[in-house]
Amino acid sequence: MLPRALELPVFPWDTLVSVKELAGRHAGGIVDLSIGTPIDPVPSFVRQALVGAYDCPGYPPVEGLPKLREQIAEWYRIRRGASAVTATGVIPTVGSKELVAGLPFYLGLRAGDRVLRPKVAYPTYEVGARVTGATPVAVGPDPSTWPSAQMVWLNSPSNPDGRVYSVEQLRKIVRWARHHGAIVVSDECYAELVWDGSEAPSILEDRVCDRDTTGLLSVYSLSKQSNLAGYRAAFMAGDPKLVQTVLGIRKHCGAMVPGPIQQVMCAVLADTEHVALQRETYLRRRNKLLAATAEVGLSHDPESVAGLYLWLSAPGADAWKITEALAKLGILVAPGTFYGDETHVRMSLTASDERIAAAEYRLGKEAVILR
Repeated sequence: MLPRALELPVFPWDTLVSVKELAGRHAGGIVDLSIGTPIDPVPSFVRQALVGAYDCPGYPPVEGLPKLREQIAEWYRIRRGASAVTATGVIPTVGSKELVAGLPFYLGLRAGDRVLRPKVAYPTYEVGARVTGATPVAVGPDPSTWPSAQMVWLNSPSNPDGRVYSVEQLRKIVRWARHHGAIVVSDECYAELVWDGSEAPSILEDRVCDRDTTGLLSVYSLSKQSNLAGYRAAFMAGDPKLVQTVLGIRKHCGAMVPGPIQQVMCAVLADTEHVALQRETYLRRRNKLLAATAEVGLSHDPESVAGLYLWLSAPGADAWKITEALAKLGILVAPGTFYGDETHVRMSLTASDERIAAAEYRLGKEAVILR
């Protein structure tokens, strides 16, 4: 038996195997909308940058190339309104999931410490806490109801439900954290994918932290906005003391982003046009799925205004009933139980236009089971 600290929950997608098999038996093939993995081509300039950087025989710097660190800091200043971010307060990471899972360890949390995470949340926040022996605690959005803790995870825009914290909500959290001596880490990897014309402010934004990043960290990934999930290109920024603490451990562990990928990241962060084009693609698919699901009685959460997913429910049906009903149409989604919610399902926008059209057709012609 594993030690208690490593008694982790079952990997959620392992429980979806039988439903996926059901969806795969549909005559028109499966429409897999269960995972938010990009499927559109990598931008052409990215491929060119990768080819240009292939000759990289030496070890890459764990802290990141100087050019990359400057580029990340500039991106935060320009795209996230965070003028206090400096090159000494950033670090590239091998995707964001390894950082989310490892950050409690890097920051020295241990048994007896508390890590707060959203009630409806990406499961890796809890896993990372449990690996260190710390206690994960699910909390709502109001910090006045929170217990004391050593670390707080935020996720805005949120996976799975697409909700976004306002500047004032984030300011309240920063005040709470500084009163309690807690570190706040905000996972912001969907920030460029907001659909209602509003914004998704960063925990590091000047309006939120008053240009003081002490005790604050932001995690970001290029997987979603730039179709680079396969490149494992992400980064963290914020309090330079915390970043340097994390960096010291990562140097010992050899946690390096490959040199060619670091060069690619420089090119990606300097270009905004490809992000806007990809956002338009996802918005088009989102609008089609919103209309098709509404026709069969699935309701989309009105507070779900960002990210790569629809957050759907139906009267009188729990998450697994909806999941199984859609699987009979050959459409695979993720039940909200993966994220701590019994009544919703998460439907991804990351499928080809052809597969989105197939889902539209099936929902329009075959979905009497959902009415």
